[in-house]
Amino acid sequence: VIGGSINQHGMILIEATHVGADTTLSQIVKLVEEAQTSKAPIQQLADKIAGYFVPGVVVLSTLTVIAWTIVGYSDITKVKPDFVDDGTLSRDEIIFQKAFQYAITVLSIACPCALGLATPTAVMVGTGIGASNGILIKGGEPLECSHKLKCIVFDKTGTVTHGVPRVARVAMFVEDSVCSFVKLIAIAGTAETSSEHPLASAIVKYAKQTLKTEILGKTQGYQAVPGCGLQCTVTQIDGVLVDIDLEGVNNRKNLMGSTKVMTDNVLFDGEEITATIEESSLVGAVASKPYKVLIGNREWMTRNGLVVTDKMDETMTEHEHLGQTAILCAIDDNIVAMLAVADTVKSEAHLAISVLKDMGLQVVLLTGDNQKTARAIARQIGIHKVFAEVLPSHKVKKIKQLQKQGMKVAMVGDGVNDSPALAQADVGIAIGTGTDVAVEAADVVLIKNDLLDVAAAIQLSKKTVRRIRINFFAASIYNLVGIPIAAGIFVPWGLSLKPWMASAAMAMSSVSVVLSSLLLKTFKKPSKEKMLTPKYYAKFAADQELDNISVHRGVESLPSSREPSKQGSIISRLSGKKKTPSPDHTSLLEMNNMSDSDSSDI
Repeated sequence: VIGGSINQHGMILIEATHVGADTTLSQIVKLVEEAQTSKAPIQQLADKIAGYFVPGVVVLSTLTVIAWTIVGYSDITKVKPDFVDDGTLSRDEIIFQKAFQYAITVLSIACPCALGLATPTAVMVGTGIGASNGILIKGGEPLECSHKLKCIVFDKTGTVTHGVPRVARVAMFVEDSVCSFVKLIAIAGTAETSSEHPLASAIVKYAKQTLKTEILGKTQGYQAVPGCGLQCTVTQIDGVLVDIDLEGVNNRKNLMGSTKVMTDNVLFDGEEITATIEESSLVGAVASKPYKVLIGNREWMTRNGLVVTDKMDETMTEHEHLGQTAILCAIDDNIVAMLAVADTVKSEAHLAISVLKDMGLQVVLLTGDNQKTARAIARQIGIHKVFAEVLPSHKVKKIKQLQKQGMKVAMVGDGVNDSPALAQADVGIAIGTGTDVAVEAADVVLIKNDLLDVAAAIQLSKKTVRRIRINFFAASIYNLVGIPIAAGIFVPWGLSLKPWMASAAMAMSSVSVVLSSLLLKTFKKPSKEKMLTPKYYAKFAADQELDNISVHRGVESLPSSREPSKQGSIISRLSGKKKTPSPDHTSLLEMNNMSDSDSSDI
């Protein structure tokens, strides 16, 4: 039950899992408050300047006393009291009264308040404006750093795509006498119940909808290999098969209400397929039998001693060229079917990429999916450089590689396995609908799940940094002009300040800096309608014919030598701890399941 829901009829018993400070709204408010009070790197410069500025002003004030004392004793006519002297003041009193007056004026006008307010006021307004536009910026550092970005790295599943894949096709490679369609769906759906991968969820959902059941079989010995697939033993599918409505399931064009799912048989001319699967009756009592199941990509099948024929590869390639993920399913050492899973690209993805390119940024797609699918998705969204088949542990290394080229890198992701890369990047940007770990690791959270907000966050950063620099310039000019006047340097020309005037000027300088920062409230996120220009439409048409996409295989493009593990520093950023894991132990990141792979953990 979501906060704000209305129960219209009857009674409902609700258990609150998060209350008070733990609610989503409270957490957002807390993050905004922490961001508004955090210091940007440029603020550290201001603090350093203030550290030298204050003692410098004290020294300057002392020198002012000494200078005017010398001037007074040299020529008393140059030291005129501010009141009518009735002769009661001695010469020494007049000199020291004037000297200390100028010294106090210097101290009054030279308060570093304006310098100290230049950054925090702009950061406070900037983060507030970001939050009101659905961009949650966690502090001054990412707000400042974003304007320095040279490269934006996008994850695929759930980031540039909707992250809600569906089964688009089931292609059977064997006759029903070897493995029936319903048995395939029951076994594959059961095998995937142990996985939390988005593609696995799509297969499980399809199986339950097709078989009209919420209960599938059991799995034993489940093992998922990142970047490849899974293997397990499926048992207890007897009850599932017994209760099947065969007449409904056999409607292959529109199975049991599943929308737009193509199911067909892809038979092999002149090829003999040895049937080692023991077919059991789908009606009546069914003998309980365990099935050895392999689900994954080509490499996973080859690694387990199975041959991917040219026809199978051709069938998979057909869907991979459409940007879909093709998954092979083997039962008892026979590849029996291919399942094509589609995850549609977000409508604003191409426009967002185009805007980022126009800003002079290099855009990269980083995905665990196979090269053909990655190329198809890249063509749809207009990205020229792609790293495909990247394992979870290699995502961090990819970010480091780009950083070693001297670029400030931002990572945009949503999954658990994107979290280390989000932490490693100079600016980590998480999709608001992503996992809690990813949101926690990121520096910027896009609450509205809109990729156009990536460009908006960078634009807001540029405007905020520009405003900070204007504030610094104004504060510096104020001190450079005000201190000499306060010290009495321009007295010969009739220009001087009283202490109260200096105090008022100091207050006005602080107010002017605050007002300058408040001008950030005029920032407005560019609307999508204004971005859809004729120039963009021409670029969109050109990108659909894009043939100069550079696709690199993740493992091959990494250095062959193993770098010393630095994952401890990343984990410490996620957990707040600084302990570095022993190099003798395998990093947990090496064994994490993928959130964006071809068929890993599916």
